[in-house]
Amino acid sequence: QVQLVESGGGLVQAGGSLRLSCAASGRTFSSYAMGWFRQAPGKERVFVARINWSGDSTIYADSAKGRFTISRDNAKNTAYLQMNSLKPEDTAVYYCAATTGWGIGYTEYYYWGQGTQVTVSS
Repeated sequence: QVQLVESGGGLVQAGGSLRLSCAASGRTFSSYAMGWFRQAPGKERVFVARINWSGDSTIYADSAKGRFTISRDNAKNTAYLQMNSLKPEDTAVYYCAATTGWGIGYTEYYYWGQGTQVTVSS
């Protein structure tokens, strides 16, 4: 079992940056691929980025490419999402999630954090 806790959300102006963290409990963090998803009010939860267990393979949604960077530190049991050049449309609750699978669909992720709010003002 893995418990995930996100942090680092907040209010930022358009063009600004935030770094989200996802702290995992347990000793098997490095066994899981980690993903970041987001959900805006009234919308479905959508994929943002994914990183494999070792950190050498990443996948990004088109909306995140060139602006967001996913990373992980297995020694610290933590995954990160660095978000630059933020836009108002990035406003959402951001969730981290863990999976032993290979996909990016949210149904493939077993463990979820509680989410952290990101609000980008124009």
